[in-house]
Amino acid sequence: MIRLRETKSMSLSKIAQAIGTSATIKLNETANELRAQGKPVIHLGGGEPKSKAPQSAVDAAADKLKTGEIRYTPSAGIMPLRELVADYTETHYGRKPAPKNILISAGAKQAIMMALQAVLNPGDELIYPVPYWVSYPEMVRLVGARPVAVIPQSPSGEPTLDEFKVAVTSATRAIMLNSPNNPSGIVYSREFISDIVEFCEDQGIYLIMDDIYHRLVFDGKSAANCYEFSSRELDESKIILINGVSKSYAMTGFRIGWAIASKEVTAAMSRIQSHFSSGTSELTQWAAIGALKGGEESVDSLRATLEKQRNLLVGLFNSMEGVKVNKPGGTFYAFPDFSAVEKDSTKLADYLLKKALVVTVPGIEFGLEGHLRISFCGAENDITEGCQRIGKVLGELRSR
Repeated sequence: MIRLRETKSMSLSKIAQAIGTSATIKLNETANELRAQGKPVIHLGGGEPKSKAPQSAVDAAADKLKTGEIRYTPSAGIMPLRELVADYTETHYGRKPAPKNILISAGAKQAIMMALQAVLNPGDELIYPVPYWVSYPEMVRLVGARPVAVIPQSPSGEPTLDEFKVAVTSATRAIMLNSPNNPSGIVYSREFISDIVEFCEDQGIYLIMDDIYHRLVFDGKSAANCYEFSSRELDESKIILINGVSKSYAMTGFRIGWAIASKEVTAAMSRIQSHFSSGTSELTQWAAIGALKGGEESVDSLRATLEKQRNLLVGLFNSMEGVKVNKPGGTFYAFPDFSAVEKDSTKLADYLLKKALVVTVPGIEFGLEGHLRISFCGAENDITEGCQRIGKVLGELRSR
């Protein structure tokens, strides 16, 4: 009998060895461990609003649960939800997709993953701007493709079409944008979105629009609508629109997101999802139906709360010496620049956790060193206390 010597490379796949742990999930675990030890940790690193899910969503889920009939669903999602997503898209984007253009997934993250698996081949390239959501590079690598980051040169953080053109090669298959942006809160301009849509359609490049925060825009403004700049019908379009109820409806734990694309792409995504997870929970799909039927009050309330808390946080950071912060136009996050005090964002985040018991996310996880992602979706008292603790520690670092 031949006995093979086990090595790390033999026990795990190359993909498993290449993929790192989600920084935000790891920080959540660290914060929970410290709290379990009785330490007064303040978590300013999370992306989960404290608002409760809409009562209409809870009631819809409860009504379905009482029937005892919680079954498998079609891989693409149940028809009542897909029809409501079509109505939602018509209301907010001016374009009504057919149900066959819609895929329901277990959160926007899974919808993105299904899209990547549907349109990328091993060796293809996908381009996105810095800063980017922490999972983008790893998700691209999971399908064997190559992530390509574009670093904007503008102080505002908005990239330009010319910067993307420089990054495009013969291997470029897709561009992915997230506006409003996690982690910076920047809302990309209509001009930039228009340029990118036109470029992608001219070049035959897929444009994946991660619009999960599109309702959480402040100061009476709104996010640019990608469909406004496309002259093509959905079935001829290269746009893949990602959305869901997690952020705007404060329903993170329900895990309902969706993708809208051509019938060819959504059919491929549905086939992949049928082998990946069979489909999405029927119970939470009915909760999403309840949320979408429940009106705009919960979204408007959350947006108003977040705008107030954004103003509080930005004011606190503007008063700190050595810290620069662009006022976020949307999302839950600010992305202050601490490089005048400490350029190593991982070192700074670790130091703040140990000395101030404040959880933040290192900017390097989003592709930009010297920054920290700070969330303002928690309680106002936590925002104030957390920023005061950070300011005190920064003062100690400057005095060294």
